[in-house]
Amino acid sequence: MEIALSDTNAGEIARALVRARHGAGSPAMDMVLTLLVVTDDENVADAMQTATALSTEHPARVIGVVLGDGRGRARLNAKVRVGESSTGESILLRIAGKLTRHSESVVLPLLLPDSPVVIWWPADGPADPSKDPIGQLAQRRLTDAESTRQPVRALRNVARHYAPGDTDLSWTRLTPWRALLAAALDQSTGTVSSGSVVSDEGNPAAVLLVAWLESRLGVPISHRHGPGTQISEVTLETDLGTVRLTRQDETSCEFTVPGSASRVVPLGRRTLAELLAEDLRRLDPDVVYAETIDQLLEQNI
Repeated sequence: MEIALSDTNAGEIARALVRARHGAGSPAMDMVLTLLVVTDDENVADAMQTATALSTEHPARVIGVVLGDGRGRARLNAKVRVGESSTGESILLRIAGKLTRHSESVVLPLLLPDSPVVIWWPADGPADPSKDPIGQLAQRRLTDAESTRQPVRALRNVARHYAPGDTDLSWTRLTPWRALLAAALDQSTGTVSSGSVVSDEGNPAAVLLVAWLESRLGVPISHRHGPGTQISEVTLETDLGTVRLTRQDETSCEFTVPGSASRVVPLGRRTLAELLAEDLRRLDPDVVYAETIDQLLEQNI
């Protein structure tokens, strides 16, 4: 069921949510968290579709927030939806006028009580997520440097203001690479002396991968630019030979470890929904990410 409200307030939205639940035949819904999506008109449709798709794995109240022009009188329009395309609830808030300076006051009464709050900025996010007025409502704050005009600069900006609970989706994109590299080093008993990462220019995930390897291994890792739009190769030099992961195509890479035959393993690009689902499985601060961010800033990569 869907209910549209114009020139409304948080109290009316909450009452509309109750009506929508009853209209959908679900007066009580078992949700585990609130997911805030702060975006703009250009990205709101795709972002809300991605967020609501997560509810099959993480039943959530999804609250989309579109901040409009801050001039003029305060205006709040809303759309409440329950039970049409997901197992959770969604609320889309369009905030304009003077109310944009106090948007957190609109969002706060709509959060699920006694449950975690996660915020995601699908496009340009704040440089200091934990100090953002709406960001302060969340225990986990997800940015996405890759979606910005200057990805590496955006990553470094949020890194400078890191607070426990912050994560960038560039880090989440690295999970398959980190798993394969950890598996490779488990199979090779050689001591790593150096390494390299090859990627397209301005790839924030590659920058984080360099910092993670240096943080974990304590050796210099070079970063070279190559063709393509992803990380294309990672090599680690050991006293027993070279550990190498080389991308073959969009879905696989060649996995080479000293003393073993090379083999092709899956390594595909994951969707935004899959990245968010991974982050929502872990709501505590990511210590390894924090250490990687420290290395990123220390080395001025």
